[in-house]
Amino acid sequence: MAILNVSESEQVEKFHHLQLTLSDRWKTSESFDNNEADILIIPSLSLDQRELRKIEGCEHYEERLLFSLIRLQNPRTRLVYVTSVPLHPSIIDYYLQLLPGIPFSHARNRLLLLSTYDSSLKPLSQKILERPRLLKRIHEALRLDKSFMICYNSSHWEGELSVKLGVPLYAAAPDLQIWGTKSGSRKIFAESGVPHPDGSEKIWNHTDLAEATSDLWERQPTLKRVVVKLNEGISGEGNALLDLRPIENLAPGKGTHAERVEAISDRFSTMRFQAKLETWDNFSGRIPELGAITEAFVEGEIKRSPSVQGRITPTGEVEILSTHDQILGGPDGQIYLGCSFPADERYRLQLQQLGLQVGRKLAEKGTLERFGVDFIAVDKGNGNWDIQAIEINLRKGGTTHPFMTLKLLTNGRYDLSTGLFYSQQGRPKYYIATDNLQKERYQGLLPNDLMDIIAHHRLHFDSGTETGTVFHLMGCLSQFGKLGLTSIGDSPQQAQDIYNKVVKVLDEETRSENRELSAISDYSFPVAWDEYS
Repeated sequence: MAILNVSESEQVEKFHHLQLTLSDRWKTSESFDNNEADILIIPSLSLDQRELRKIEGCEHYEERLLFSLIRLQNPRTRLVYVTSVPLHPSIIDYYLQLLPGIPFSHARNRLLLLSTYDSSLKPLSQKILERPRLLKRIHEALRLDKSFMICYNSSHWEGELSVKLGVPLYAAAPDLQIWGTKSGSRKIFAESGVPHPDGSEKIWNHTDLAEATSDLWERQPTLKRVVVKLNEGISGEGNALLDLRPIENLAPGKGTHAERVEAISDRFSTMRFQAKLETWDNFSGRIPELGAITEAFVEGEIKRSPSVQGRITPTGEVEILSTHDQILGGPDGQIYLGCSFPADERYRLQLQQLGLQVGRKLAEKGTLERFGVDFIAVDKGNGNWDIQAIEINLRKGGTTHPFMTLKLLTNGRYDLSTGLFYSQQGRPKYYIATDNLQKERYQGLLPNDLMDIIAHHRLHFDSGTETGTVFHLMGCLSQFGKLGLTSIGDSPQQAQDIYNKVVKVLDEETRSENRELSAISDYSFPVAWDEYS
């Protein structure tokens, strides 16, 4: 079968026709079965590249889908995993050695690793499409009647790749990604009856932004702060906080509408941007390109940031997969750092219900596969929490890989009645996960160094007890001193203790006196130098 070259309208028709074939293939994507399947993993971060660059080490985030290698525990599954630059062999070995009951060599023979050898600032899917010979090699490696494609997020690049390869994409169609933007999320919340903060529709310039913020203030005269969000911002890095208190003398009832708009416009340059190096000059220039919204900031003395994750199957069913309490950082706690599973028992069942409402509305729109909803929960006392939906993610976010790692390693189940996950032995499982364990002292550690540390201190995941730590983003470590990990325990405290032990060990191992070659050589194989003399 030749690689297809089609017009745009034909491409859309072909894309949707391919997705219809998913009903026979999709189940192997998240559960163990014995069906034959070829899974093409395209971990392309097909997002606005300028916004993406706000995340340090983002070029290594293609590693976040490496949990997919655990699917090779099905002896009849084959994987093709494509990256921008080659992955370190130790990283691949690490994941394959996690597989329970499968010989390493058997799994490795069913894994094809390919690379574009291109580290430029373009989405991986675009790079693949620019290389016809690589495209042909991928095409020839797949049994098309047994194949489907998984991606980080779906854009027109993934849509074109799906059609050219003749492989269905298990993700929401590119033309439905609007429902994962800030403005699209607000529309879904309104249509599905899910509580969310007051705010605006999409705005395309800072003049209208000032008008919309003034209108919002007039609807809520006691408003203290508002959040301005780039419509396609990522992980909170596209957010800015505008404090209205310095101009409270122009609050509704005190000043005119025109005075408020002018004062708000003047204060935009004083906003507190969540991204480290963001400025108003750059931020304002992005508004005509990406759009923006303004939204009431949810105040509260005791405040949490939970989320719910679900999926929409090719048959249209909406399933809740997990809930988390997110760990946020940055100047105002709006940047995603990590998560704990499950969310607090006081509101996780409510999150599930709200997630179902959102999922059903997304299903009506025709979306498919993974969705996540982020919330703000404020403690009102007496066990009551005010829960407001903030945004929808139609991609594999920061909570996807830790949960899928747990699920695939234990082959357990999520219980909707309790909001807990149980292993096959019936034990509830908990974890702490992060993409952002980052310290300057970790810089210079190579993947092999990390493997030495893991082995020496027995930090690895133990398949017998189903506890321990699974590492990811190992490619970030040497340059950025940044690492991801998921610490799994039989209780929240055990998960936290395991996480704390990893941090303590890494800190101790990267003290200046431990970075000397003489200390590192303790973990290395001796070299017979005379063989080379």
